[in-house]
Amino acid sequence: MTKEVEAATERPAEFSTKDYTDPPPAPLVDFEELTQWSFYRAIIAEFIATLLFLYITVLTVIGYKHQADVTDGEESFLHTCLTVEFIFNHTYILFINTGGHINPAVTFGLFLARKVSLIRAVLYMVAQCLGAICGVGFVKAFQSAYYNRYGGGVNVMAPGHNKGVGLGAEIIGTFVLVYTVFSATDPKRNARDSHVP
Repeated sequence: MTKEVEAATERPAEFSTKDYTDPPPAPLVDFEELTQWSFYRAIIAEFIATLLFLYITVLTVIGYKHQADVTDGEESFLHTCLTVEFIFNHTYILFINTGGHINPAVTFGLFLARKVSLIRAVLYMVAQCLGAICGVGFVKAFQSAYYNRYGGGVNVMAPGHNKGVGLGAEIIGTFVLVYTVFSATDPKRNARDSHVP
């Protein structure tokens, strides 16, 4: 009877091996990265990506608020949709060089998961913050009148909501963003979905 139970519980060899390969964890500190041009190219790409992201996004918010003042808001909705499309394309293009983090929360999450080293994570976050500052600085320099009139494109809480609701929305939105990046870069995904053309 025990042989039958053992035979029933044994898994065939084809099910015991994984159909994907997990990459090895990134070293915590990898000084060899500092000698590679691809490392610096990735940092430059993160800087430019975040600069463009903030520049386009803040201009869109300012444009949306301006259009809402002069029209019923239909044209500004189209501009917002086109901006989101630009952001998706922009992230996809940069994914090849850097992973397309564009957000320190994404970089920090990938560091905690040991997908990037500490040196890469810190320098990515520095490049992202500098890119964001420069992107908003360009908006302020080129569109100072609209920038000042519409509060620099800053998000504000809608009437009837408090800061706790806004904080909760930001936490949930950031979680969804980081979760999406992890799902899109999971090596199991290609193996699991390999039957999908």
